[in-house]
Amino acid sequence: MKKSAVLLGFMIGLCLMIPGWGLVADLQAAPIEIKVAHSDPPDICTSKKAAGSATFKGLMEAQSGGQVEVKVFPAGQLGGEREIAEGVRLGTIQFGMLSGPLANFYKEAMVLDIPYLFPNYAVAWKVLDGWFGKEMAADCLKKTGMRILGFDQVGFRNFTNSKRPIKSPADLKGMKIRVMETPVYMTLIRAMGATPTPVAWTETYTALQQKVVDGHENPVAAVKFAKIYEVQKYYTLDGHTYGVSFMLMNEKFFQGLPKEIQKMVLLNAEAAVTASRGVDTLDSTVGLQFLKEKGMEIYSPTDAEKAQFREATQKPVIEYLEKQVGKTWIDKVLKAVKEAEAATGK
Repeated sequence: MKKSAVLLGFMIGLCLMIPGWGLVADLQAAPIEIKVAHSDPPDICTSKKAAGSATFKGLMEAQSGGQVEVKVFPAGQLGGEREIAEGVRLGTIQFGMLSGPLANFYKEAMVLDIPYLFPNYAVAWKVLDGWFGKEMAADCLKKTGMRILGFDQVGFRNFTNSKRPIKSPADLKGMKIRVMETPVYMTLIRAMGATPTPVAWTETYTALQQKVVDGHENPVAAVKFAKIYEVQKYYTLDGHTYGVSFMLMNEKFFQGLPKEIQKMVLLNAEAAVTASRGVDTLDSTVGLQFLKEKGMEIYSPTDAEKAQFREATQKPVIEYLEKQVGKTWIDKVLKAVKEAEAATGK
């Protein structure tokens, strides 16, 4: 009898130590690892992507009770944004946060760069968080295998220059403006009579300092971070485009997660978007006063002046986009914006 009891105890203990055979094995199982990659600095107080990734990490690890471990790789540690997108597509990176390069994998995302599309944050958020964002996310998933967990923001892009205040498209005529080397932005600048000049971001400060270009365009946070105020006098808050940053997850990885973890991912990605947008909006607002104190002259165009910018640029950019992605997504986003403006009264 004693031998039987000892043998039974030994067998139970052995089963508990074999993976999948008992509670001990469950407790000893390695946590699910989620790699989150982005190219922003790691400071959560000023970096929107750092704030978003920190929010996602904190919530996932706390709510999963140790089942999930989120490892954040900021500042391009796993490559630039194009490499991050490729990593998410291949599954070597589970969660990536990126902006422009998504168009290399999902060209329909370019419609979000239609100039003067969003008049303010409220309209942009309503469009991206509403039916349009859901339809775009579903289409992106179908075509790329990457799930858009949320639409984060880079912020409204504005013009800086060293020559004169820009109050209308005519004021840009003849200027050399540094832009990203993308057809949409090249078309936008040409439509205002300026010369688009592609310059790598890492070389932009020097190009502005040495007058290789007269100006450039970027959100407040970027102007502040890169100390553009040291080499540019004028800043015009025209908001020609609203930069979108996409939170992406590899779909095969997502589908392999337990259902309760999938639900956590979806909910906590929403919280991450909220945190990230909040940090960027605050930094951009406070940043304006900082730029003034640094000597920049800041001008905010009137509604009539913004209408001039819109009239000059929307048509040529939309004509270019129609050749690239067709009319369907252009019509969808324009419809969504009109509905959001009516709903918000803005």
